Amino acid sequence: MNELILAASVVFVFGAVLLAYRLFGDVGLYGMTVAVTILSNIEVLILVVAFGMEQTLGNVLFAATFLITDILSENSGKKAANRAVFLGIGASVFFVALTYSWMLYRPAESDWAMPAIRTIFSTTPRLVLASMSVYAVSQLLDVWLYHRWWDWTDKKFGDHRKYLWLRNNGSTLISQLVNTALFNLGAFAGMEGYTPRLLTSIILSGYAIYVATSLLDTPVVYLARRIHDKKAAPDRA
Repeated sequence: MNELILAASVVFVFGAVLLAYRLFGDVGLYGMTVAVTILSNIEVLILVVAFGMEQTLGNVLFAATFLITDILSENSGKKAANRAVFLGIGASVFFVALTYSWMLYRPAESDWAMPAIRTIFSTTPRLVLASMSVYAVSQLLDVWLYHRWWDWTDKKFGDHRKYLWLRNNGSTLISQLVNTALFNLGAFAGMEGYTPRLLTSIILSGYAIYVATSLLDTPVVYLARRIHDKKAAPDRA
């Protein structure tokens, strides 16, 4: 069941990113960046077993942020992609500040939600701080690598549009490895229950998911470029 839900999540999340781009262009991708950044910081608290590996959720959602920056890099340039990164950082700052403020309230006697809220979000500041710093490093690295690969293929083969798959996967696979290792160590190392063996398992399983999603998001980037080209054609005419 978990495997089916994860597979369906990839289709749903990547499809939502593509639909947002089709309907709203870059603005839609910026909105999706904020949504998936906040939601992935909540979903990452859940541990599941899928494909024979124990792993945190949030991998699919977070992989979507790399898909978004790659679409923006391809169609709108480095500046637009970096703007999405900084929007994601801003969303995380807002999220952690707001959730921390919830803990300061004194709940009413009839309140039933605050104990659960405290249980879930009491660890959020550390998770989000780890997420923000690692997010900034890995995403900016992804954007930089994307354009480095693009410069290399352009110079090597003399074609600016070919080898999209290489710059897409070449940037994402490296930056995802950095992201997975740094985030899980920063977020969970030393916490009760997170043994070195479990952390290693989470890092390896998380990266395996990222490898799969990176390969699966390549057709989505091609479709996004096709959408961009169709919209640009009347303007050129």
